[in-house]
Amino acid sequence: MSPVLSLCLSLFGLLLLSAPLFLLIGLATTLGYVLFDGAAWSEIAFAESLRKLTDKPPLLAVPFFVLSGSIMSRGAIAERLVNVARAAFSGMPGGLGVATVMACMFFAAISGSSPVTVITIGGVMYPALIKAGYGERFSTGLVTSAGTLGILIPPSIPMIVYAIFASGVQVIQVEDLFLAGVGPGLLIGLLLTLYCLKDGLERGERFSAGEGEFVERFIEGFWSLMLPVVILGGIYSGVFTATEAAAISVVYSLIVEIWIHRSLKLEDIPSVVGESTVLMGSLLVIFAMAVGLNDLLAELELPEKAVHWIQQQDLTPVTFMLILNGFLLIVGCLMDIMSAIMILVPLLAPMAAAYGIDPIHLGVVFIVNLELGYLTPPMGLNLFVSSSLFQKPISEVMRSVIPFMALLAIALLLVTYIPTIALGPVRALHGESFYVPFPTGQVSEETTPERKGGGGALTIQEMMRMQEASAGGEEAGAEVEESAQPKPAARPLTIQEMMRMQEAMEASDGGSSDGGSEAPEAGEAE
Repeated sequence: MSPVLSLCLSLFGLLLLSAPLFLLIGLATTLGYVLFDGAAWSEIAFAESLRKLTDKPPLLAVPFFVLSGSIMSRGAIAERLVNVARAAFSGMPGGLGVATVMACMFFAAISGSSPVTVITIGGVMYPALIKAGYGERFSTGLVTSAGTLGILIPPSIPMIVYAIFASGVQVIQVEDLFLAGVGPGLLIGLLLTLYCLKDGLERGERFSAGEGEFVERFIEGFWSLMLPVVILGGIYSGVFTATEAAAISVVYSLIVEIWIHRSLKLEDIPSVVGESTVLMGSLLVIFAMAVGLNDLLAELELPEKAVHWIQQQDLTPVTFMLILNGFLLIVGCLMDIMSAIMILVPLLAPMAAAYGIDPIHLGVVFIVNLELGYLTPPMGLNLFVSSSLFQKPISEVMRSVIPFMALLAIALLLVTYIPTIALGPVRALHGESFYVPFPTGQVSEETTPERKGGGGALTIQEMMRMQEASAGGEEAGAEVEESAQPKPAARPLTIQEMMRMQEAMEASDGGSSDGGSEAPEAGEAE
């Protein structure tokens, strides 16, 4: 029996037994080292990979955002956001539906979790929608679908995880990825709003003066509304980083819920922290298993082989992204978002880079695809959350989200083929052109994709060739000047060292007076 077939049969058996995700990933890694001749297990290398994972600042943001989301779910922030949204949009057709979308967008911006958004906002808005005369199917589909904005509108925990696991190709700033999610999030929110407006007009609703209580509700919900302003404003004004913003969100939510809203007491905090700790513990175990699997993929050189194979298929960037979207939609039906990111991003990011796809753009496309995965069986998490929360059969929930999935699919195509929607604000923040054209033409193996900020990024193959040259004292290539060569080393170069070598090469190519800054020694401490 072939190694691949043995591995697939083993994983399929565990799936039938409903084995936990960390066990699936761990077994896949273990069997891979046993079955494939090209992989050699090293406890030291695995331990070093885990240590490097703890060095990544974005990882520290995850537990803080999880904790702040738990605090807000137990407090009154969500309820006050809903009240503000209802007062603001009550005078337009489908106003309560629009208020549901806006409340989900605001709460998503401070919780970063899709299921939490469905539970928190849906628990309040679903009964209100039914009472106001909205159809049960429309109400169920709207709340279930609008909740998916939790993984796209920053701050987003899946975006943080993507930045960690995609940085092997190019170092990605979480702040840039957050900003890139704003445009697509607003686009999806706009499409859902127009659909609610259409539903309201069909039911005979007309524009009216509204309830006239917006000012009162705004004052009540002021501190809730200020949370995303403080977090995102602080990040993009340079006051603090995304990791620091996560810690600030915890402090802010505690102050607001305990001393301003008085919806939580100090004795409630241990139970809230306990719930968050259980969730973070499960995530960290999955992180560790995913690191081992990524090491296996690197040992077998699967990313490099996949890049080489995809470049032989005579695809253009347009057809590549179309195939990628189809593949990710299928993945979203079968895998949860965290495992999909940790397993697939290290494999798919080099392929996209070979076609000139910006890694930040790829991240947003990845997230929107998996956002659809929250609504597709058999692993659509929001479907099960809504089924349990609203006491409805899963089949009925699935039917209710079909029109909303069509809207998300339209948004996905627009985000995929109009990079400006995601990348425009990021480029503008860095002083570059807001308009970002979609890559055209076939990219050869020698072509290097453009990286943010200008200049060419080294491909995985080029980095590997440079490392081989540094280990054996050979020439790295005619395009690499002697001053930018790493000295022979006994250990592999880190991504950071490779990126510094690339910067030195760019400085040299630009005609700097000193001929380019020296590359760091391979043994230099970070």
